[in-house]
Amino acid sequence: MFELDHDLAQDIVDRAMAILPYNVNVMDSQGLILGSGEAGRVNTRHEGAQLVLANQRVVEIDAQTAMHLKGVQPGINLPLWLDQRLIGVLGITGEPEQLRTYAELVRMTAEMLVAQRNQQSDQQWRRQRCDDLLALLLSEAGDAPRLIDEAQQMGLKPQLARVPYLFELGAGQTVEALGAWLSARYPDSWCVSASASSLLWCRAASLTVDNERLLEKLDKQGGNILRMAVGAPAEGLASLRRGCQRVADLLAYGRDVQPRTRELSLSRYRLPVLLWRHRDDDALDELLKPLRELIARDGNGQLLATLRSWCEHDGQSQACADALGIHRNSLRYRMERVAEISGVDPLRLEGMLVLYLGVQLLPEN
Repeated sequence: MFELDHDLAQDIVDRAMAILPYNVNVMDSQGLILGSGEAGRVNTRHEGAQLVLANQRVVEIDAQTAMHLKGVQPGINLPLWLDQRLIGVLGITGEPEQLRTYAELVRMTAEMLVAQRNQQSDQQWRRQRCDDLLALLLSEAGDAPRLIDEAQQMGLKPQLARVPYLFELGAGQTVEALGAWLSARYPDSWCVSASASSLLWCRAASLTVDNERLLEKLDKQGGNILRMAVGAPAEGLASLRRGCQRVADLLAYGRDVQPRTRELSLSRYRLPVLLWRHRDDDALDELLKPLRELIARDGNGQLLATLRSWCEHDGQSQACADALGIHRNSLRYRMERVAEISGVDPLRLEGMLVLYLGVQLLPEN
């Protein structure tokens, strides 16, 4: 429930006294002065305000009446209303005859300021509650019917299929600014601060988004996105939670293994990321052994670069040779050397798969 505070009360006083040649006081719902042009009166009780609160009407006090009331000077005291609720009192010091012309205008201005502050507080509360709800929905307890019902009431649409993204931010790019930009342009977005330097964005799967174009737009806006991990469409909250974990793994994989790649798609790196999650398991040693043997005997790195290009071009000889700027016969010779050193033939499907996975787990230089 909204209540007047000192800062708002003093703001009303300062605005009014910038125009009027009279002292202004603002009291709370208990008759305590919160803001005043006379600093010494702040936090003292105002009997005139208590009369207003008791009777819920304007109270005029002339000089003779003021003599019989504690902490009161001649003036007009008006009730301050918010949504038909009496929340405080506005007092203007002076002879009532001289103040009536201004009093209602000052009260109207004060109530507008109160309503504006209340709206800001309500919006801030809604934003915070939505943030809290999103964090809960994406947690293991997120399937609770009470949470889903509240999320629907808050307009979060938990039933929508969504695609999770995870952004890693560089210096100067704030989570708040990026979240606001995405929410303004993509309806029904969920933006959750994963850390001070990362933002989780769950967009509606029904939207069509060109990810490369999205990064270009963010760059033009002066953003600093180090890398972006893109997941797969998820139906339901349980699936979305798994998707959020996968884009977190994907981003970490990109940071460690593909540091020069800004856009990381789960559809492109699903298998390497799955293996990378178990990078410390002994079982992967056998998989990486042929590639390590190749690296140990590839003095200038030519064979490894050729193998990378071979994998990037899906084993297409002409496309790979063109990318390397060599003849197909030279490419064939290099691939034969790869097979000889590693003991795995990249021209066979099984051998290509082993070497491909090893390359995908090998950090770029």
